Amino acid sequence: MITPAFELTQDPDFLTVKIRVPYARASEFDIYFEGEDFKFYAKPYFLRLTLPGRIVEDGREKASYNTDEGTFTIQLPKEVPGQYFEGLDMLTSLLAPKKSRSAKPLVEEMDASASTELCEENEEEFDWEMEQIPFEESPSPLQHPYGFGNLRSGVFQRLQDELSDVIDLKDPDQTPAEERRRRRLAAEAAKFEPDHYLADFFEDETIKHLLKYKPWWIDAHRKMTALQGESHQEHDSPAFVVFSEAEREQMRKFTNKSYLLDKRSRHHAYLGLIDILLAYCYEIRVNEGDKNVESSWNIRKLSATLCWLESFSSIHDVLVSFGRRVLCYPLYRHFELVTRAFSDTVMILQLGKAAVLKCLLDIHKIFMESDPAYILNDLFITDYCIWIQKVKSKKLAALCESLQKTTLSKTHVGLELEELEAAAVLVQEEEKALKAAGTVSKQQLLCSESETSDSEESSSTSSSETEGSDSDEQESSTSEDGEINSLQGTLKEERTAPLIDCNGLRQGTDTWAMEVGDGKSKVSLQSTTPPGKLVEELEMQIQSAMRLSEQPEGLATAGCISQEQEENPVPEPDRFSEDAAGKGNFLEVSPKPNPLLFLCSTNEDED
Repeated sequence: MITPAFELTQDPDFLTVKIRVPYARASEFDIYFEGEDFKFYAKPYFLRLTLPGRIVEDGREKASYNTDEGTFTIQLPKEVPGQYFEGLDMLTSLLAPKKSRSAKPLVEEMDASASTELCEENEEEFDWEMEQIPFEESPSPLQHPYGFGNLRSGVFQRLQDELSDVIDLKDPDQTPAEERRRRRLAAEAAKFEPDHYLADFFEDETIKHLLKYKPWWIDAHRKMTALQGESHQEHDSPAFVVFSEAEREQMRKFTNKSYLLDKRSRHHAYLGLIDILLAYCYEIRVNEGDKNVESSWNIRKLSATLCWLESFSSIHDVLVSFGRRVLCYPLYRHFELVTRAFSDTVMILQLGKAAVLKCLLDIHKIFMESDPAYILNDLFITDYCIWIQKVKSKKLAALCESLQKTTLSKTHVGLELEELEAAAVLVQEEEKALKAAGTVSKQQLLCSESETSDSEESSSTSSSETEGSDSDEQESSTSEDGEINSLQGTLKEERTAPLIDCNGLRQGTDTWAMEVGDGKSKVSLQSTTPPGKLVEELEMQIQSAMRLSEQPEGLATAGCISQEQEENPVPEPDRFSEDAAGKGNFLEVSPKPNPLLFLCSTNEDED
């Protein structure tokens, strides 16, 4: 037989059952309902439900069939009008047979007398000749339980290959709870990276964006709060939480179970549920509701219940463990993400077990799509999905209230977060101060560079002026050289002219002539002197001309003096050099123009 897809809704007077049977004959179906039992049969479909409230057959019941959709819609009157049926979305619980809903334990201890009689009836003749083996005490290996309600053990002995990909604990069957906790704390302390934490703490643009994301339970919680404020009627989360068809199919596939949990095991189950929901809320927020290949890793890594098979003893221990793991393992490691996951978990618990079941179904689907993580479904998630449907809403409300009263701060995490932040702030302030000082020095350097460039420009300007003056001097020297060359030419012309002294005799060729008139002087020298001594000879000529101009007598006396110089020759360069050395002047020109022609022109006139 096939269990059809179905859905239950209610109003104050009726319970409505909608059953989808696309391949059934509408003319052949049977319906039975009485009290808490409801049965439907239409070949090949069969549905049996155990309802959370009582219904009655009083003639108000109705049934209809939609041929286009292939669905039956059946309205059943409530025995007590206005009664609210709780848990209509808990499909796995509704499918359970009525006898399994009793609180009678599955294992019972029989009466001692009855057991003795039964043993005596089944007792056989004892074999006295049986083989005897010496007794050897071999202590059986002690296995420590884990899984949902600590009901499993020995699972990982058969799954050694998948062990390292699923959990961080090695040899969990032989590791007690205290040792698991000690190893977990040591691993978290070794994994914590202060640089990563401080990077997310200061560069928190992405974190702020993730904190603005609103998952589906925020809108549902807002609607529930609004309705509770308007009416004092009791409302359950199905009014605000809607299951998809795929989620309903998941619930129908679960095998209904009953769990024998003592008080301690139930306590561990509730705390483990909080731990798993915290990890799921973090995963949904950081990925903004999208699933990726890291989703399975994030959930199981952040939950110590799944990753280290941890059994917590208090809600505060759950929060501390989750906070430490968020700051050690995932991509985004910020304490605000821890507190936001905490508030999200509170909202889910306030919405009721339907919201919790919806989250667990999503986790179950994520683990089913991850190859090694499916083991965690067998150990935890499937049992949680079945168990949560049977939990009373008052229990979840009390759990939510206890969670709200619990606080978590950075000092509780034990990773010295406040000290790291304070030190980082000091370093940041020092860097800002150094940066400001560097900016000032840079500005000063730029100013000095500008001043240097200005001085270089001024020096280049002065050098250009100097070069201009040098060029002028070169031009003047060039003009002077031109004049000297012209004088040399004149001297060459006058060398051939015979010079006659006052006695009518012709002078030698080693003579010189100088004319001064109209403020200009012309000097003719014989070109036998080396060019380097041209200036010295010019000086001596000018000095001799000055001495000659100071003579009081006329041209005849000058001619006699020259004749006497010929008879008694005196080395002129030495005399001129001594005179120049005595006076300490290089060139001295008389300010009065005194033309002198050192030629015997008188004799020429007489001739």
